[in-house]
Amino acid sequence: MKKLLSVLMIGVMMMLMLSGCHGSKGIPEFEVPENFDTSKNYEITFWAKNDTNKTQTDIYHRAIEDFQKLYPNIKVNMRLYTDYGRIYNDVITNISTNTTPNVCITYPDHIATYMTGSGTVVSLDKLMDDPKYGLGGSELQYDGPTKEEIVPQFLKECTIGEEIYAIPYMRSTEALYINKTFVEKLGYEVPDIVTWDWIWEVSEKATEKDASGTYVLNGQKVMLPFIYKSTDNMMIQMLKQKGAGYSTPEGEIQIFNDTTKEMLLEIREHATTGAFSTFKISSYPANFLNAGQCLFAVDSTAGATWMGSKAPLIDIAPENLVEFETEVRMIPQFDPSNPQMISQGPSICIFNKADPGEVLASWLFAQYLLTNDVQIAYAETEGYVPVTSKAQQSAEYQDYLSRIGEDGNAHYDVKIKASELLLDNVEYTFTTPVFNGSTSLRDAAGQLIENVVLSIRRGEKVDENYITNLYSKITSLYRLDQISGSSSSTESADLGPLPSTSVALITCLIIAWVLIGIFYAYGVWKKKKAAK
Repeated sequence: MKKLLSVLMIGVMMMLMLSGCHGSKGIPEFEVPENFDTSKNYEITFWAKNDTNKTQTDIYHRAIEDFQKLYPNIKVNMRLYTDYGRIYNDVITNISTNTTPNVCITYPDHIATYMTGSGTVVSLDKLMDDPKYGLGGSELQYDGPTKEEIVPQFLKECTIGEEIYAIPYMRSTEALYINKTFVEKLGYEVPDIVTWDWIWEVSEKATEKDASGTYVLNGQKVMLPFIYKSTDNMMIQMLKQKGAGYSTPEGEIQIFNDTTKEMLLEIREHATTGAFSTFKISSYPANFLNAGQCLFAVDSTAGATWMGSKAPLIDIAPENLVEFETEVRMIPQFDPSNPQMISQGPSICIFNKADPGEVLASWLFAQYLLTNDVQIAYAETEGYVPVTSKAQQSAEYQDYLSRIGEDGNAHYDVKIKASELLLDNVEYTFTTPVFNGSTSLRDAAGQLIENVVLSIRRGEKVDENYITNLYSKITSLYRLDQISGSSSSTESADLGPLPSTSVALITCLIIAWVLIGIFYAYGVWKKKKAAK
C-alpha cells in the first residue's frame, strides 16, 4: 500500500509539473532557435482554402515545389478546403488532441478562438523581428518582404491584444457590382460614390410591373433589384458608417442598439416590396446579375471573376445570359465624404509544436508565401490584392493592372477594377475587434438581417416588438451573453472543456485522496486489531 501510494504521488507531482508548463498540452512556449538545422528533416502540414479554382491550386503546388528546392529538408503536405468554416471546425477539433496543422490559412476571428488553448498559436513578434530568419532576414534562402513592406493596415488586422498572431496573405473588400445598362434605362446615372438613399430609390423603381405581372425593366417574371451576399458585413459596415456600436476590443457586445433597430426596419420596407434580398434566401447574386434579374450585387472583390455578362466564371446557362455593361463601385455609404468599407481576406497562422525547429520550418514556409512570385500570381486569379508594397509596386504587378480589359480572363476588366477599388481606398478600410467570441458576434450580425427578410417572406409582422424579441433570440442562439466582456452577461463565460492535462491532474488528485483515506482507515483497523 505504501509503495502504491508513493508511486501515485510521484505521478501527481509529474502531472503538476506538466500542467505548470507554458504552452498547449505541456508544450513549452516557443523560442526562436539560434540556428536552423538544415541537416535535420522536417515534415509540416499546410491547410489552405480555395474555391475549386485550379489556377489557385496550381499556385500552391508550385509554391511548395519551389520552396522545397530552397529547403530540401522541409517537406510540405497540403490539405485543401473549400470553406474557411471547415478549416475552423477541424482546427478546433484537433486542438484537443494536439494534432493541429503546422501552417493554416484562416481569419483573425478564428485565431482568437484557437488561442483559448494556451500556447496553441505561436506569437510571431519575435519571429518577424529575428535578424536571421525574420522578415527580410539575412539567412533566408529567398527574397521576402521586410516588415515595413507589409501594408501596415493589413498587418494591424493580425494583432490580437498586444501581439501579432498571423501574417496577412491576401486582402479584399466588398464591392458593389452594378448593371449600368439597366440603371440608365431607369433614367439614373451611376454616381462615383453610391449612397444608401440612392440604391434604395433605384431598387424600388426596378420593382415596377406591367398588368401581366412582368417586370417592366427586364421583361421577365423574376427581378431582385438588390442582393447582398454577406449580410454580416452589411450590418457591420452600416453600423460603422453610422458611428454606432458593434463591439469593443474587450468583447463588450454593443450591436443591440437603436441604430440597429432603425436599419432593420428600413430593410424591412425594401424586403416587403421585393427590392432587397440576400444570398442565403435567394441564392448567389452573380447568377441573378448575369441573368438580367438584378441591378445591384454586393460581393467580395475576390468574387469579381463571376460578375458581369463577360465574366470568365459565369455559372448560368448561356441562354439565360443577358448582355449589359458592368460598373464596380464602393459599397453604399451614408456619408460619401467619409466612406467606410471593411477589409477582409485570409491570414496565415502557425501552431506551436514540441520541436522549435519544426516551428521555425513552418515559419520559413509561411513567410515564403509573402514573396512576390506567390503574391502576384495568386492576386491575379481573382480580385484580391497583394499584402506587401513590395509586390504591389513591382513592375510585374503594375504591368498586370495596366493591361485592364486586354482579354476576358487574366485581365478581365471587372476583376482589375475590383482590385483597384481596394488599392485606391485602403485608407478608408476598417476591421472589427477580435476576441474569443467575435466569430459568433459576426454570425449574429448577419442573422439579424436574414431573420427580418425571411419573416417578411413568410408574411410575419415585423415591428419594434419583433425587433426587441429578435434581439433576445439572437443573443440566446449565439450565446452572446456568455462572451467575456459582454455588458449583458449574467453568468461567467463558457471557456469550453478543460484541457486533458487538467482532467488527468484532477483525476490523479481524487484517486490520491481516496487511497490516502483507505490507507488511513487500514492503519486504524490494524491498530484496533492489534489491541485486541
